[in-house]
Amino acid sequence: MLKITQKLSEPQPATAILKLPFELRQKSRLKVTLEDGRQAGLILERGDVLRGGDCLLAEDNSIIQVQADHETVSTVKTNDSLLQARACYHLGNRHVPLQIEKNSLSYLHDHVLDDMLKQLGLNVNTTQAPFEPESGAYGGGGHSHSHQHEHSHEHQHSHD
Repeated sequence: MLKITQKLSEPQPATAILKLPFELRQKSRLKVTLEDGRQAGLILERGDVLRGGDCLLAEDNSIIQVQADHETVSTVKTNDSLLQARACYHLGNRHVPLQIEKNSLSYLHDHVLDDMLKQLGLNVNTTQAPFEPESGAYGGGGHSHSHQHEHSHEHQHSHD
């Protein structure tokens, strides 16, 4: 079985294609089937989320391009930026991965979430499409923020 061991930092001409839905693009250890039918094992650094267009290096030096596979997504389109912001707020409050674009947002289909957005006054359409959600402020691709803070705390106690 071919071993895929490295995510490349720059796109390169690919010799094979790997289509995966979002759920599987979040895994670092996975048995996969390339588009040409070959079996492969993903053995990548933990924490990396693969994105459509990413290139991977296999142990035989072949380059595999990742493509976001089609999956069932719910999409909302609106020209009302306040309504879109409210939808993002309510979905984000539930930690739902979102693909946010100008005048639209998409998430993996869930009829409960669809109903919630319909109650906000939005039209929800379900379709088969690639899903590329935001990486998140603290995830790969976003900025980093350290939660380590140093504080100087000095005071004297009186021992009377």
